Amino acid sequence: MLYTGRGDDGTTQLFACDGRVEKSGVVAEALGAVDELNSLLGWLKLAAGDEKFQQTLTAIQQNLFIIQATLGGAAKSLPQAATADLEKRIKEIERQLPPLRHFTVAGGTTLAAMLDYARAVARRAERRVVGARAAGEVKIEAAALAYLNRLSSFLFAEARLANHAAGVKEEVPKY
Repeated sequence: MLYTGRGDDGTTQLFACDGRVEKSGVVAEALGAVDELNSLLGWLKLAAGDEKFQQTLTAIQQNLFIIQATLGGAAKSLPQAATADLEKRIKEIERQLPPLRHFTVAGGTTLAAMLDYARAVARRAERRVVGARAAGEVKIEAAALAYLNRLSSFLFAEARLANHAAGVKEEVPKY
């Protein structure tokens, strides 16, 4: 069954917790933001075209499910190697790009624009998870927080790479 009706009162049941929580609460907001990011990455896989990049996005989605399970109270933990994998990929991308000397305007190619949007959603998800932890509502490991932080940098690097590969010059804000 795709619905139970139990959430009609504005509450929801977390994965591994007794009782119900408000859908507007900090934990539900954190879960929703990570879920939105995960869904957006699924859309990005369709646009990516490159099989290696699609596999990378699938691995990221699996890691986000671990973070979501942790937010829901499950005894899961993200391996620290997950962040190291993102850092390795960021360094590989940086070697292919000119040094970043300024902020850039989002967009360029369709793929880069989608990656820029995913980066912004990743930052929001990170803020919501940090907020839930700061409120004392969840216990989230440092490895998960580092991963979310690095993920937005990875997505930014991939957006720059998508534009670079397409020969699209980065646009600088005019302020």
